[in-house]
Amino acid sequence: MIAIDTNILVYARREETPHHGAARRLLENLAQGSLPWAIPWPCIYEFIRVVTHPRVFDPPSNLEAVLDDLESLLDSPSLVLLGEGPAHRGHFIRTVVSMRAAGNLAHDAHIAALVLEHGVSELLTADRDFMRFKGIKSRDPFEA
Repeated sequence: MIAIDTNILVYARREETPHHGAARRLLENLAQGSLPWAIPWPCIYEFIRVVTHPRVFDPPSNLEAVLDDLESLLDSPSLVLLGEGPAHRGHFIRTVVSMRAAGNLAHDAHIAALVLEHGVSELLTADRDFMRFKGIKSRDPFEA
């Protein structure tokens, strides 16, 4: 199962981002496909925070439109939402300790721990920080 990171959601929502069309097609293919795919819950929260923040985008995305976009993704029968389960504590501590994940990297460690906990085979992201986490295969779907 593959999972997607926040930046894929942001690119798909905001037309001025560098990979808007490709990200939109990627999400449409995943949502309409039969193969399981995943979004970590923290990526959903971060997506809403980023696209509706007036200091990040001018103008920010309309919250109702963002929630409508999310609803259509969340309705995908092949989507798995990744949340903390009983093994999360151990995965999170190991991830934070092994990467000395402080500051902004702590949030990425949370996502990495969820990916590991749920046995995700690949994380699609434009964020190169995920390459540093042991046991996680990450790939930038927009690289040639």
